[in-house]
Amino acid sequence: MNNNRFCDLNTGVCGPAEEDSNGIVNFAPEAPKTTLYYVTDPICSHCWALEPVLSRFVHQYGQYFRLHIVMGGLLPSWHGFGDSANGIGKPADVAQHWREVGEHSRMPIDGGLWLDNPVQSSFPPSRVFKVIQHKHAGKEQEFLRKAREQLFAFNENIAEDRSLIRLVDQIGLDGAAVVEEASLEPAQDLLEEDFALAARLGVRGFPTIAIVNEENRGVKIVGARPLEAYVKGLEEVLQKTPIAADLPEFGEWSSGGEKRFGKEIEVMYDLHPEQVEAFIASQPGSASERIRYVLGELYI
Repeated sequence: MNNNRFCDLNTGVCGPAEEDSNGIVNFAPEAPKTTLYYVTDPICSHCWALEPVLSRFVHQYGQYFRLHIVMGGLLPSWHGFGDSANGIGKPADVAQHWREVGEHSRMPIDGGLWLDNPVQSSFPPSRVFKVIQHKHAGKEQEFLRKAREQLFAFNENIAEDRSLIRLVDQIGLDGAAVVEEASLEPAQDLLEEDFALAARLGVRGFPTIAIVNEENRGVKIVGARPLEAYVKGLEEVLQKTPIAADLPEFGEWSSGGEKRFGKEIEVMYDLHPEQVEAFIASQPGSASERIRYVLGELYI
């Protein structure tokens, strides 16, 4: 007689007999064991240029890793600061550099604030980010995105308390309380921990992405690179070909509080620049009436 009986009157099971068939089973997907460290700074122009590619990469491959954003400390202050490689020795020098990055990346970057109201340090918004990351996990990315929009596209000095308070208020937190906490020593300690982590990862410039597995082996990708560079890096770490998730529906992706600029829409949906407005108009519940322009670039 076949022991793998079709139906068993004793067990009430049809199919092969199983031992220990009853019990608790964890059906939750396994948590990613790979970490993507994104070392950045709120005022890093090349990080803003990377935003379209990084957004698509996280949407399509984020199931393979845990994203951890690390503050790098780009500008402690202008006292003694200099970047001779980029010809930057004073705030006014940054304006031309930012314009060049904007022209090359086609992400909207004004840069005029470096002439009339320059950021004196990137540490204030970095500390606010760390407080939110530490106390309100899940909100820190929303804050960083809003801060960058206002800085690069709309020329707002995001190192000033009044700006930081308003930005934090906009993500549903108590801006005054968060900014006050960010001015205290524990917030700086959190920032120093990020600097130490960046050093251990061997980071010297921004943006840098390090994809690390559970054995602490991985790859490091420096600078704003094409999507294929990050997919290849992830494949090397996983030792298998990652499968891309479906792209988000436009209505869902564009319904949040952040703005969506033309270059981001192009990269997310593989469009040419001249196709973007027609693409938006073709979507269910079209957002065409919300299209605006800044520095010649559309956003919704």
